[in-house]
Formats: sequence, structure tokens, C-alpha cells
Amino acid sequence: MQILPAGDRALLVELDGLDEVLGYYTALLADPAPHAVDVVPAARTVLVTTAGSLDELRRHLMSVQPLTTAQSAGDLLEVPVIYDGADLADVASLLGCSPADVVERHTSEQWTVAFCGFAPGFGYLTGTADWNIPRRSSPRTKVPVGAVGLAGEFSGVYPRESPGGWQLIGRTDLQIFDQQRDPAALFHPGRRVRFIEAS
Repeated sequence: MQILPAGDRALLVELDGLDEVLGYYTALLADPAPHAVDVVPAARTVLVTTAGSLDELRRHLMSVQPLTTAQSAGDLLEVPVIYDGADLADVASLLGCSPADVVERHTSEQWTVAFCGFAPGFGYLTGTADWNIPRRSSPRTKVPVGAVGLAGEFSGVYPRESPGGWQLIGRTDLQIFDQQRDPAALFHPGRRVRFIEAS
């Protein structure tokens, strides 16, 4: 673990990988730093901003012991999905199975929101299986709102229409991001997600 300055009000904790980030982030939520304003996980880092001193924050961050059960710690959100995505057959071919097997694998996986980014409400969900799905060689200029996709080790749901290069396997009518709702985003780091096949 390495702790680096990030401006005059934040420190960036660099970790070995996503599992360590989830464990550290969960431990930090359970034992928050005094005067912490925000805690933002990413693929290999956790950014912590503070209203107090950086020295005090650094001491606290050094004392945090990452948890090993981080992936099962968050509350559960069920997301109904119609598995009719344009890339479902391609993903099945990549995995050497049938489209029905992809659906079974995707719905039986326990997903965890590792971090958020790309667009408001977009969560990078990680599972326990080795997905390793390459992005499309040519991104789409328009991916519809609610599209469910895979890329690398992640799954995600597009919260609004946008360009994107993920492999699309389905769609959901669940509104992942709504500015009129509190909280606006259904995905937040540490939250567990279960995809359910909708009829």
C-alpha cells in the first residue's frame, strides 16, 4: 500500500488490485477517518478527501486493516434483465458456450459494485468468475439506456444513452440513475447486485 498526496485536501491510497480496494474501502467505511469528506474507490486506488489535516488523515489510513469479506458486505439490489443483447451470441462464442449458458452464468454470479465512473450512475460490477470479455473492436456511437454489458472482468448497466464499447447481452427497464430520486444512483461501491432473467 502506498499513500500519495492528491492536492491539499486529499490522499490517494494505491493498492495491488480490485480485491484489495474493495477490502480497504469497506474497512474504511466501518472505521471512517476523522473529518473525512468523501471516499472514492477506483480499480486500484481509494481517494479520501478531508476537512482536517493531511497528517491526521495519513495516520488513520495507515492504521486501516483491509477486510477479506468485502464482496459480501453490501446490501443487495436485484436487476431484472431481458437477455436479447446484440452481442449475446458473440459473448457465447468467446466463452465457448451457448447464449443460454451465458445467461445462466450472468444470473448465477454474485456481482459487487467495485467503483463508479464513466457516466453518472454507471457502476463497474465485479464477480467471482473469470469473465475476461474483450471490448468491441469498434465502439457503438449510441448504446441505449438500460443496456446490460460485459467488458474485461466487469458487468455494467448504461444509465443513459451514450457511446460505448462493451459487449451488450441484455437490457433492463430499471432506472439506474434518476436525478429526481434520493439517492439518484442505485449503484454505489460495495453494493451487491443480482441479475434476474425477466420474462
